[in-house]
Amino acid sequence: MEGVEDANGMNAKYLSAGFPQLWSQWQLLDSILPTGGFAHSFGLEAAMQARLVISPDDLRTFVVHVLDNAGSLLLPFVCAMTMSPDTQTWCRLDRLLNAMLTNEVSRKASTGQGSALMRVAASVFSEIPSLKMMRSEALSSGDVYFHHAPAFGLVCGLLGFDAETTQRAYMFVTMRDIISAATRLNLVGPLGAAVLQHQVAPIAESLSTKWMNRGIDEACQTCPLLDTVQGCHSYLFSRLFCS
Repeated sequence: MEGVEDANGMNAKYLSAGFPQLWSQWQLLDSILPTGGFAHSFGLEAAMQARLVISPDDLRTFVVHVLDNAGSLLLPFVCAMTMSPDTQTWCRLDRLLNAMLTNEVSRKASTGQGSALMRVAASVFSEIPSLKMMRSEALSSGDVYFHHAPAFGLVCGLLGFDAETTQRAYMFVTMRDIISAATRLNLVGPLGAAVLQHQVAPIAESLSTKWMNRGIDEACQTCPLLDTVQGCHSYLFSRLFCS
């Protein structure tokens, strides 16, 4: 832990020296950052093949339900990690989330995206030395599964995001990725996807506010059907996405 405390001191030195922190924060949310989010459909591909999502109204409803589920289950982990971006908290919350995710597909999707995010963040945001140090320690110890929500909160916390901005950013990234998946599944065109994102944004803000700043003991599933559908993804005869 002493090494992490030293690294956190170096983080503060870089940020206080006037490093363009806001640009790093924007880059974290940019779709060009190769964190693997676009390889996952959040169960949308399985829902489409099961004929649960057919029309534009079905798609809109599905997106809202995904955001509601992300807010209720994952925002508490994002929030807690942002406020305490240290190794001990990361290990504890990562293992807890691994136990709470109820199907193998969502669990693998979460660890795949989280692992990619930490790898990219450690390489790109070199002004935050503790990112590389914490990732290396986690890989060598094997104590971390690298779930996405805690990893996202950790990176945002070390980049100087406040807790509320981080939680909104997580909801934004989730909304962006699932609408992108809908575009590649030909459920909506690029222009329609942009319109849909704009229309759903007020709902996303409402859900963010609803589930924001909750404790880990309040994390829960609000849309269990989504979890069931995503768990069926591996049984699809043909599939474009990993989950």
